[in-house]
Amino acid sequence: MQTFLHVGCGQKRKDQTTSGFAKENWKELRFDINESVEPDYVGTMTDMSAVETSSMDALYSSHNIEHVYAHEVPKALAEFKRVLRPDGFVIITCPDIQAICALVAEGKLTEQAYSSPAGPITPHDVLYGHGASIAGGDLFMAHRCGFTQEVLAKTLEVSGFVSLGTAKRPGPSFDLWAVACPVKTSEESLRELAKDHFPFSGSPGEPAC
Repeated sequence: MQTFLHVGCGQKRKDQTTSGFAKENWKELRFDINESVEPDYVGTMTDMSAVETSSMDALYSSHNIEHVYAHEVPKALAEFKRVLRPDGFVIITCPDIQAICALVAEGKLTEQAYSSPAGPITPHDVLYGHGASIAGGDLFMAHRCGFTQEVLAKTLEVSGFVSLGTAKRPGPSFDLWAVACPVKTSEESLRELAKDHFPFSGSPGEPAC
């Protein structure tokens, strides 16, 4: 049995992560800033001291890293790397700011871009955080930075992830996906990880092996 840390889990459970992590051979441990969602660990992405060093086989972070300031992202990624075992990996997904800005350039800042369980999502929500949630007092939902595919890959690389691959999800999803490892990993292995965990077919691009 392998263990993955579900960072920023919110109300979501294992079966709402990736098809790979939903398999029986993976055990989920949940991490969140909000005690009310009853995570296994409470903390922030820049201070994950509640989690032991080199204790996780993998880490999953879905739409979280945009919630910290740009200067805090390297610290958060360093924490991700710290809790991983040497042969572990991270799966990260976040908004694709380049794709969203194309809608803004078309004058669609406040028009619905797609639907989510939280309701209609506009480019304004993607850029600054889900407006309805923030208005309701959930300030954790504010967005403080953003990524293009190139910036996400470079940020992972300078944060010490030796092997990585990134991809844009096709269709009206407006998100980026990344797989990254702290040690040298073959392109074939990266492709297999992407196949297991990315919610679309295709290989990760721009691997830095």
